[in-house]
Amino acid sequence: MTSSTQPVRKSAIGVASATAIGVGGMMGAGLYTLLGLAATTAGVWLPVAFLVGGIVSLFSVYSYAKLGARFPSRGGAAEFLIRCFGDGIVAGGLNIFQFLGWIIAMALYAAGFAGYARHLLPFDTPEWSGKAIGVGLVVVLILVNVLGSKLVGRSEMFVIAAELAIIAAFVVAACFKAEPGRFDQMGGDGIIGIFFAAGLLYVTYEGFGVVTNSAGDMSNPVKQLPRAMYQSLFIVILVYVVVSSLVVMVMSLSDIETNQGHVLSDAGRAVLGQFGFVVVGAAALLATASGVNATLFGDANLAFTVAKTGEMPSYFARGVWRSGTWGLLLAGALTCAFVIFFPLAAVGQMASLAFLIVYGTVSVGHLRVRRDTGANKWILVLAIVLNLALFCLLLGYAITTGPASTWITLIVVLVLSFVAEYVYRRITGRALRIWSPTALPRPIAAATGTDEGRPQGRSTR
Repeated sequence: MTSSTQPVRKSAIGVASATAIGVGGMMGAGLYTLLGLAATTAGVWLPVAFLVGGIVSLFSVYSYAKLGARFPSRGGAAEFLIRCFGDGIVAGGLNIFQFLGWIIAMALYAAGFAGYARHLLPFDTPEWSGKAIGVGLVVVLILVNVLGSKLVGRSEMFVIAAELAIIAAFVVAACFKAEPGRFDQMGGDGIIGIFFAAGLLYVTYEGFGVVTNSAGDMSNPVKQLPRAMYQSLFIVILVYVVVSSLVVMVMSLSDIETNQGHVLSDAGRAVLGQFGFVVVGAAALLATASGVNATLFGDANLAFTVAKTGEMPSYFARGVWRSGTWGLLLAGALTCAFVIFFPLAAVGQMASLAFLIVYGTVSVGHLRVRRDTGANKWILVLAIVLNLALFCLLLGYAITTGPASTWITLIVVLVLSFVAEYVYRRITGRALRIWSPTALPRPIAAATGTDEGRPQGRSTR
C-alpha cells in the first residue's frame, strides 16, 4: 500500500506533540556536556559550529522524514536499515553498531553528569570520584528501568519543561550582561576548527530520529511527520545558536576552555551569581541523568527489536525481572565500562563519529528504496557527502590531537559489530547474504502503532 492510500487512523500523536518529542530528544545532555569542548577548536565561532552541525543534520532529517512517512512504525533507524538493505549482514551489523553507539552516547551523558555533580559540590573531590559518580548513576537508572520505567517516563515532559524554563531564564538574564565585543577574542583553529567543532557537536542533534518512532501513532504521517521533524530541528538549532552566542558574550574563551566540562553552570554564575550557578547546574544534572535514563531504555528496546528479528541472540529480548531484559543489563554494563576507561572528550568524539556513520548509511540505503519513498536522489547524495565530510574531519582531528585509543576503539567497535553478525548467522544458520536487493520486509512494528511483544516506554533522547 502506498503512502498516499494509507487509511486515516485515529491520531494519538499530533504535530505539536511530535515536535515536543523531537525537541526533547535533541536538546539537553549534549548541550551541557560538549559546548565547552567544542569551543577549544571553534573559539568565538562556536555558534557557527552549531549552525553547521544543524545544517548537516537537516539533510539527514529529510532522509528520515521520507522513510518514516513511507514506513511508519516505532522501529526507527532499525526499521529503516532493514527496509533499505534487507535481512542481511549489512543491516544486522549496522543495527549492532547502532546499539553500541547509543551506549557510547550514554557514557557521554554519564560523564557530563559526573562533571557537573563534582563542580556543584562545595568541596574538592579526587579524580576517581567522577568515574564512581558516572557508574553509580548508570546503576541507579538500570534499577529505575527495571522497577519503574513507566513512572519515570511520565516525568519526561516535566524534565523538558524545567530545562526549557531554565534556559529561557538564562537567555533573558544573559542579554543584560552580554558583551558583543568578546567576539573579538583570539582563539580556536580558524575555519577548520569550526568544522572540527561541528563534527563533535553532531551528537547534540542525534535525537531527531526519535520523532520517526511516533509515526505509527499519527493519523497522517506523510504530512505530519516531516513538519514535526523540521520544526523540532529548527527550534533546537535556534536555541543552540542563541545559547552558545550568549555564553561567548558573558565568558572569556580561557574560562570556557578551563571549565569545558561544566561551562553552562559557570555561565549561569557569570550572569546570575551563585544562584545562577546552582540552578543551571541542577538543570544540567536533570538533562544528563534524563539522557542516560531515556537512552538506556531505548537501547534496551533496540536490542529487543533486533533480537526479535534474529539479528542478535534471542536472549537479548529475554526478561530478567519485571521490566528488565538481558539487553538492558548488557547496555548498562558496557556503558559503565566506557565511563571508567574513557574521558568525556573521548566519548564525545566517539559518539559523534558513530552517529555520523549510522545516519550516513541510512541515507546510502535510502537511495536503494527512494522510488518507494519519493525522495530526491541528489538531496540524499548530499546528505551522504556531508556526513562523510564531517566524519573524515572529526576522525582526522581525533587521530592527530587525541589518544589513539579513541579512534581505534571506535573502529574496533564497528568491525566487531559486523564480525559478531557474521558469526551469529553462521552459528544459527541464517542467510549470509550481504543484503536483499528487492526485499521490503514486514515492518518491525506495525503501522497501527502496536508493537506486539515489545516493551513499551520512553523514546530515546
